[in-house]
Amino acid sequence: MIIKGHTLSLKVDEQYHHTSLSHFLKTAVSASKPIIHFWMEHQKVRLNQKPAHHAAKVSQGDQIIIDLFETEESDVTPEYGELEVLFEDEHLLIVQKPAGRPTHPNEQGQTGTLANLVAFHFQANGEEKRVRHIHRLDQDTSGTVIFAKHRLAHAALDQMLSKKTIKRTYIAIAEGLFKKKKGTIDAAIGRDKHHAVRRRISPTGQKAVTHFQVMDVNKRLQLTAVKLQLETGRTHQIRVHLSSLGHPLAGDTLYDGVREYINRCALHAKQVDMKHPFTGEHLIIEAPLPPDMDQLMSQIIH
Repeated sequence: MIIKGHTLSLKVDEQYHHTSLSHFLKTAVSASKPIIHFWMEHQKVRLNQKPAHHAAKVSQGDQIIIDLFETEESDVTPEYGELEVLFEDEHLLIVQKPAGRPTHPNEQGQTGTLANLVAFHFQANGEEKRVRHIHRLDQDTSGTVIFAKHRLAHAALDQMLSKKTIKRTYIAIAEGLFKKKKGTIDAAIGRDKHHAVRRRISPTGQKAVTHFQVMDVNKRLQLTAVKLQLETGRTHQIRVHLSSLGHPLAGDTLYDGVREYINRCALHAKQVDMKHPFTGEHLIIEAPLPPDMDQLMSQIIH
């Protein structure tokens, strides 16, 4: 695979000899049927320099060129504001979400979300495209959020997320002192029937697995700094899992934490570790701790 700007160039190898172009695109670059249909409709794919049909047969050594560039109307209202960009190229954008800002709108025309800032960022750079978040963070959680910049990147990153090849590391400050320095919480999470927003440990819920490692403690404050990695991405997963151990996050009043030392849920998506879906580059992208967590963390880490 050779990538140059918005153009993807591939050569057909032996395993795809005499298969359909559609099968090649689906298997080799993770393109879904709707994506392939869009490409064909807009003549985005060329086979040996000629416009191609999805049913065309490909042979070993054939050259496939895909034009990933497209102009789309934004589905999110652009809103001016400070956006901290951690990584960006033609295919993906990784930014730092501040605490207190939702990841995306829940209704048409809503503003005040991270997605609105991303929409303005695209507009300011002359890029007419939709805003496609790959995952999201709770409103009170700060840190890294990944956006895809075109439909193939969205499909590829979604697949990477489901295959767990995007490693996300969180930093949290929890109440109390942990009995174990590290461990794994494997406990299904479901809705709390008695509360519209809360989640709870439930044997009939969705599988949820969280790995944790204690970084340091402050015995006087009875606070523990914890590094966490998720195998699954359930709503409120870290918050529910740590609360179930008797260690709610500092500031997380929804799960019985108190706001004595910080005025929001003390959770930060610190790092994204992944292979770039097109260039193959190994990306380790880090978001610095925001001031409130950094100040509290300085009282714990020695």
